[in-house]
Amino acid sequence: MKIAFASDDGLTVNAHFGQSLQFAIYKISKEGGAELLETRRVPGDPGGDEHGRVEARIAAVEDCALVFLMQIGASAAARVTRKKIMPVKVPMGSSIEGQLKRMQEMLRGKPPLWLAKILSEEEISDQGGDQDGGTSL
Repeated sequence: MKIAFASDDGLTVNAHFGQSLQFAIYKISKEGGAELLETRRVPGDPGGDEHGRVEARIAAVEDCALVFLMQIGASAAARVTRKKIMPVKVPMGSSIEGQLKRMQEMLRGKPPLWLAKILSEEEISDQGGDQDGGTSL
């Protein structure tokens, strides 16, 4: 599963979704381990308006199941979830490492319903099936 973190320093979740300049993209699995795949930078002024800024950020994380962030506006959250990406709000300055450990603990135990649904959809997708249904908060 790929997870994005709105982070301007690559170490902590310290950015609002609509203002984040970059996202740290990690891959985690049930078996354990987390790997930093890349840091994706968002173009400087994608359209200039709020819609353009949000769409540029959605494009940057579109292959991720979750995006950890400090804040997200209601309309942006709705657009993100329509793309089957779950926004996860965490306190400002939460360490990426800490959030990865928390996710791995959830994956090893009994994940909450919202995470179990994402995992189920990913397994179907990995087996060549279609994903259906949306992810909701």
